[in-house]
Amino acid sequence: MNTTLIIMAAGIGSRFGEGIKQLAQMGPNGEIIMDYSIHDAKEAGFNKVVFIIRKDIFKEFEEIIGNRIKEQIDVEYVFQEVDNTLGSDPMKYR
Repeated sequence: MNTTLIIMAAGIGSRFGEGIKQLAQMGPNGEIIMDYSIHDAKEAGFNKVVFIIRKDIFKEFEEIIGNRIKEQIDVEYVFQEVDNTLGSDPMKYR
């Protein structure tokens, strides 16, 4: 059975400060928060992870996590644009 972990990581992180909050090292060995989720998903039998991210962070995202995990689990990227979200103009969806 194919099971996919979806990680929504397109947030801007305006309150975070400098850097990309999704890629900030948090663990004792430099792990990022997503490392823990991906580890648990693999242990539970997930065989794919889809990252929903912004195009402007793709290169760093791929370098920091995507390239590292692609040998362990299938990786796919989906790009979210501000102009294609409900929050950008909620009146057009009425």
